[in-house]
Amino acid sequence: MIKVITSDERHTSDRGWIHSEFSFSFSDYEDPSNAHFGCLLAHNENILKPEQGFKRHPHHDLEIVTYVVSGTLEHRDDLGNSHQLKPGDIQVMSAGTGVQHEERNPSSNEEVRFIQMWFLPDQRSESPAWRALSFDRQDQLNKLLPVISGNGTEGTLPINQEVTIFLSTLETGQEVSLPHRDERRTYVFLIDGNTDLNCGDEQLSLRPGDATRIKKSCEITFKGTSSDSPANLLIVDMP
Repeated sequence: MIKVITSDERHTSDRGWIHSEFSFSFSDYEDPSNAHFGCLLAHNENILKPEQGFKRHPHHDLEIVTYVVSGTLEHRDDLGNSHQLKPGDIQVMSAGTGVQHEERNPSSNEEVRFIQMWFLPDQRSESPAWRALSFDRQDQLNKLLPVISGNGTEGTLPINQEVTIFLSTLETGQEVSLPHRDERRTYVFLIDGNTDLNCGDEQLSLRPGDATRIKKSCEITFKGTSSDSPANLLIVDMP
């Protein structure tokens, strides 16, 4: 099974202080047929206005991944963490038995664009935790860079789920491949640029904001096809 959700098919939520594109049921968007893909419950692309943010609120039994594309996002939580995420930074918050947090845009004049994904953990009632890392664009140029892993891959952020998240920046004509994996799902989101995706005998052309849900045993190949800038990909390998 391969399903493409184009950028235009996402649900748009515009509250003035924040503009969001929801790929799954979330907040004011309710669609029982589009509630999750495997353990992935939410995938939101957000643009937060200057000096705006989410007030402190609770979560439990969720793995929340946040990736900053541009601008600055400030995180605070009741575990004592305070951090400003810059472009290329990723954080994982394991809500576990319960955590309260807030995110805001500290800039007075610049919007922040960030992607947030929610995953079900592999076990409930874990101890809450928060971690963040910065990744250089050069380290993912024309390669698949693992940034989050549930199996302890060196140099990645841990997550309480059998998930690996990759980033890739593909120049025009360059290719990378995700090896054949039996009984696995793959979720692909094109942040910017253009790319062709091949899986078995199927070929897809993706545009910015498009996502692909793949449940098929095949090697997946990505090729950068942008004419003026690299393609920026976020790829999730999961059960």
